[in-house]
Amino acid sequence: QVQLVESGGGLVQPGGSLRLSCAASGFAMNYYTIGWFRQAPGRKREGVSSITSSGGSTYYRDSVKGRFTISRDNAKNTVYLQMNSLKPEDTAVYYCACRRTDTLIYDPYEYDYWGQGAQVTVSS
Repeated sequence: QVQLVESGGGLVQPGGSLRLSCAASGFAMNYYTIGWFRQAPGRKREGVSSITSSGGSTYYRDSVKGRFTISRDNAKNTVYLQMNSLKPEDTAVYYCACRRTDTLIYDPYEYDYWGQGAQVTVSS
């Protein structure tokens, strides 16, 4: 059974850091592009970052460039999203998703499997 589980969310003050993990089970993650998305209350789900199966290409939305870093450890079947210099506008539920490909995917509808989400709250 394919499953993605996010962890590492929480409450952090502005300027703080969190590292989200997306752990896969039931399949070998090294064949899959992984995307991170977020959804704030009353807003559409938006793409945050993605990484190809090989790790050779990455994508970041403009508002997180220079602050967030996506990485993967295929041996651990896990993808990470390191989030630094967090801002209140980063507050959202963060989801990881996967699709079997080695290209970057930006459209959430093109992803096949999703995790349950992890809450990130940036507030003083």
